[in-house]
Order: sequence, then C-alpha cells, then structure tokens
Amino acid sequence: MSERETEVAKVELRNVSMSYRDRKGKVLLAVKDASLRIENKPDIGELAVLLGPSGCGKSTILKAVAGLMVPDSGEVLVDGVPVTGAGRDRGMVFQNYTSFGWLTVRQNVEYGLRLQGIDSQTRRDQAEAILKKVGLSEFADAYPKQLSGGMKQRVAIARTLINNPKVMLMDEPFGALDPQTRWDMQALVLDVLKTVDNTALFVTHDIEEAVFLGDVIVVLSHRPASVLSTFRLPYFPERDSRLKVTPAFRAEVDKVMELLHQSEVHGDVRLGL
Repeated sequence: MSERETEVAKVELRNVSMSYRDRKGKVLLAVKDASLRIENKPDIGELAVLLGPSGCGKSTILKAVAGLMVPDSGEVLVDGVPVTGAGRDRGMVFQNYTSFGWLTVRQNVEYGLRLQGIDSQTRRDQAEAILKKVGLSEFADAYPKQLSGGMKQRVAIARTLINNPKVMLMDEPFGALDPQTRWDMQALVLDVLKTVDNTALFVTHDIEEAVFLGDVIVVLSHRPASVLSTFRLPYFPERDSRLKVTPAFRAEVDKVMELLHQSEVHGDVRLGL
C-alpha cells in the first residue's frame, strides 16, 4: 500500500452507487460505483471540482457527502469517519438562494450560531468579520429582497463559512448569475478560501469555471455518474480575469474538453491525463 493510500483523506467515496425514484415512480440509477479521494491539506485547504454533464449525478454525490442522501451501496467518509447524516462539519451552498426573507443579512449569517446557543455579542462580532470578508458590511441591515443575485449568494457563502465547516459543498452556486457577476463570485471564492482552512467541493458543468477555480478536477461520466479521471491542475500564480485568456489556461481547458470528448466516444471508461 502506498504512502498516499495510508493517509486519511479529507473526503472519500468508496464504490458509491445511488438511485432515486422519479415522479412516475421509476427507479433511476444516478451514481454507479463512484470512488474518489480528496486529500487532506491542513492549513491550506483544497478546492476540488466535480465536473460533468448536466444531470449526470454531480449534485447527488454532493448530497451524499452532505449526509442529505444515503447511498444504496458503498461508503462516504469525511476525515476517515463514515457519513451517517448531516453535520456542522459540512456546510452547503445551493444554486437557489436560501436566505430567510424575514431576517436581515446579519441575522441570516448569525442564524447557525444562534442555533448553537452562541451569545449575541459573539455572534455579532463573528458575523461582522465574515460580512467584511465577503464584501457585505454595508448591507448588514438589509433584507434579502433588497439584494441582487450575487449579493444573495454572498450571504449564503458567509452563512456557511461562519460555522467553520471542515468541508464546504457548493452546488453550482453561480449557475443563475449573469457572466460578469459569475466572474466576480468566482474571484470572491478564491479570495475567501485563501484565508480559511476549508476543503471545498464545487459542482459545475462549466469547463472554464472548473479550470479557473479548481486545485483538482474530478471528471464524471454521463448518468449514472462514475469517475472517469481525477487530475491536479497546474499552479497559477495569479487567478483573475486576465488568466482566462492566457495560453496556459486555454491549454488546460482544451485538455479537459478532450477528456470529455473521449468519454463521449468511448463511453463509461476510466481515462487518464
């Protein structure tokens, strides 16, 4: 057994298969024998992207890690411990805006701490710190209906981060945003994750977004999802809008596109780069 295999992964799936019933009661297989490892990177964190076609089962895998769905077979582990349900060690940001409309931005961000019984001053101090980090300090007393879509997702990210999860799960959180706001939010995620010790799993079907954000990319097949390849992206010293037009970035995008094309041609096979 290699040294890598003896280390405890931050997130691990072992031969996970999952199914669900559609509206007509038909059982659909969403994930088939999916196995992956996201390494533990103490004090640094890791942003791993689950990349695959729309409807392939990416979100199902994310929900299994969150403890919101139970695999039919196989095992999901976080820090070597089997996932048996939801927990504060994992936080999730959905594509749809999930703020409570009757609470202010600050109250939304404080909500998880309030459920934990944290005193009001501590909640306020921590909320102000995280709101500053995501650029929402001046909107602390606003209500969600007064915010743009990008701002609402900033609230969702702040509300997740304030609970200091070991694993941050992001399910196509920018899919409903316009391109410029989406770019801004991508940059925000990179900036914020530099300052916290979180591992993030980010679901997308956008290849450029995957290459821009990811430290590692897990490429998934068409449904039922299985893992075609897991590979590490090169280190880019600066990740901003200028990176997206560089030859190095375009080469990585082309590499991923070719991998996905091979999966279309050859079907459910394991491919390497």
